Parts: sequence; C-alpha cells; structure tokens
Amino acid sequence: MRRNNVGFLAALVAFGAVALTACGSGQSGTAAPVQEQAQTQQPGAEQSEVDFLRGTANSNKADKATGDRAPAAAAPEVRLKWVELRVANAGGLEPAVVNGAGRTVYWFSDDPVGGGVSNCNGDCEKTWTPITVTKGTRLFFPGIKRENIGFIKREDGKTTQVTIGGRPIYLFTKDEKAGDIKGQNVGNKWFVINPEGKRATAPAESPATTPAPAPGAKPAGSVTFFSGKNFDDFSGTNFATGVKPEAQCNDLRGGFPSLTTDGSVKIWSEPGCKGKSAVVTDDVRDTAALGFPDGAKSYIKA
Repeated sequence: MRRNNVGFLAALVAFGAVALTACGSGQSGTAAPVQEQAQTQQPGAEQSEVDFLRGTANSNKADKATGDRAPAAAAPEVRLKWVELRVANAGGLEPAVVNGAGRTVYWFSDDPVGGGVSNCNGDCEKTWTPITVTKGTRLFFPGIKRENIGFIKREDGKTTQVTIGGRPIYLFTKDEKAGDIKGQNVGNKWFVINPEGKRATAPAESPATTPAPAPGAKPAGSVTFFSGKNFDDFSGTNFATGVKPEAQCNDLRGGFPSLTTDGSVKIWSEPGCKGKSAVVTDDVRDTAALGFPDGAKSYIKA
C-alpha cells in the first residue's frame, strides 16, 4: 500500500433522531519497527486526531493490555488506546476484516452506504458493538486501503464510529473467540465485511489478488514481512520482521507469505534474489497470488 500522508475524520452533520431498526438476534517473534504515522486535517471537518499507522499492533509494539485486547472491564480510555482492522480468514470467509483480538467485523444493511449515520442504537448497540475511536487512538490497518477507512458521528453526536467503504462497522457480542461468525446473516441484515466494505465470501468466490505495481511508485522505506498470511503475527508461532530495503540483496529466514510496505520493493521466491521475482507497491496478504506459494525469501530496494 502506498503511503498516503493524510489522516482525517470525515465528520458529517447528524440527521436528528433515527428510528431504531430491527437488529436481529444471535444464533447458535521479532517485533518490527514502528511504521511511519500519517496524519493531517481535513479542512472544514471536526478533527478526530486519530493516528493512522501502517503495520500491525504487534509490529508497532502496542501495549497488549490495552486497545482491542484490553479486558472487557477496562476503562474506555484504555480500550480506545488503539484499534486494529486487519485482513484475515473469518470462519472460512476470506478476505474478511477482524480486529486486533481476531474478532470478526460486521456491517448492517439498514445503514445507508456513505450516509454518515448508524441505525443501530439503544438496545441494538448492546448486541452489536460499534467500533469507535477517539482523540489519540492509534489505528492500524494492514491490508486495507487508507481511502476505504472513514468515520461518522453516532446518534449521541459525540462518539466517532469507524467505517469501511462507507459502512459503519461493528462487533457481535455473541462471537466468543477469534474466527467466530455467529453474526453472519442474522436477520438477513448483518454480514461479515471485507476490506472494501462489501460482503465477505468464501475464498473460492473471492480469490486473493494483488494490484499491478503503480507507475512511478517511490522506493519503500520500510517493509514488514509476516510469517503467516493475512499479516498474521499474533496467532501460534507467527511473527513479523521489519526491514529497510537497500540496493543490495537481503535474505529472509524462511518464506514470508504476506507483507506491508510504504512503497516499492522487489521480492524473490528464493534466497539470494533468485527464482521468481515481483515488484510490490501495495500490501500483499498472500504471496501465493503472485506465484510465490512458499512466500518471499529475499528482497531488494526497487
């Protein structure tokens, strides 16, 4: 993903009291260096002062007792220290979006796309928890394009909710662990969201793809390689390693199937910059889509 040095809150005018619509009911390593921060203000908009950071919570050394991984009883200021939205496999749906604890993220069909309003309030939001941020929240977004992330004001006029592709996003309280998708298709209104703000589907219906290198991309100043696909550096033995590409070949310890980058980097399928190669200018959630089934094993500044 090319670095976009802007971070903004698209604050929209509240539309007055919104009638509560049906919500449905539940059914049965090595840490990488901190990535560069992107943050400026959008003229004329109320500012959230959210810090947009590339990489993951782990690669940015976020406190694991705060943010998305804070205890349920933690104070709001602790839980809002950081929010992570990452690409993953959620209950067999891929690409899907999960938070920093691996919990599945949903959208609500009664919320108008790009409408700047959430229709899940009151009792609804007790079951479907809005994903929110506040001043100073660090927001990590590996695998999601910066332009797909936005914000709205909730019904109280104070709380800032995150959107993906113009859709307000939520967690389902009845999901008990990472990978649960108990909220999928509840009331035929709730769906797992993908990185573009659409309905997440099974991999066969939504294959991993990587955009062609953008012309004139600047050389990467920082790349984070992950030992698991989908930028996984927190489950099992997976980990991340951060590097600064140089004009000489560098080997990785084994194959790394996903990476985030702030510019252009060239990767190879074998050590010593041998075998298949590809120039990457965007985050890659699965190098198999590039013809690297065993991951990237070496790299060079492009």
